[in-house]
Amino acid sequence: MSADSVSRFVAGSSASASGYPLRPGPRFLQILGVIKVLAGLLLLVAISWEVIAGGEHFSRPYLAVQFVVCLLFLCDFFVRWGADGWSLRFFWRNLFYLLLSVPYLNIVSWSGVTLSRGAAMLLGLVPLLRAFLAMTIVVGWLVGNRVRRLLAAYIFTVVVFTYISALIFYDYELPVNPHLHGFGNALWWAWMNVTTVGAAIFPVTAIGK
Repeated sequence: MSADSVSRFVAGSSASASGYPLRPGPRFLQILGVIKVLAGLLLLVAISWEVIAGGEHFSRPYLAVQFVVCLLFLCDFFVRWGADGWSLRFFWRNLFYLLLSVPYLNIVSWSGVTLSRGAAMLLGLVPLLRAFLAMTIVVGWLVGNRVRRLLAAYIFTVVVFTYISALIFYDYELPVNPHLHGFGNALWWAWMNVTTVGAAIFPVTAIGK
């Protein structure tokens, strides 16, 4: 064993003995970022199923999925905080991410509080925003050029928010809007409004407007 290897081993042992865990490397943090994106996609599929299937909103399976995804987001926050040396600067700079990672719907469900439909939908979309931010970072990884990265992030943002807008529009308008016959209509309405052309389907509810 070389002297350099011995010194690295001793340094690692002393770090462990002093009570400070070894910091995760950049490769591990990148893998964790990809896992966050996959978890966010799973959450998006779950809430899409809840809305489009037309069954019970925020059922037990969906709440279980959201709880697991939020736990993953929370673990990611604390792992990255530890990698930064538990600095207060990191905490305050990333406090917004921490607040978006809290499973609010699960807490409300456990407390037995009954929320209005709008409030429940809003809380259900909070972790999706956290997932969206993670997806945007990964888009930046995949595109090397700065200009192309900004363009890709812009396109990705438009597509995701158009889809989420279609979900909300479909959820609120379907029971009362006679011109809305399926999720395809809602998706077309959202896309036409993004392009500022406008659609022949006019919203009826306040949320839809």
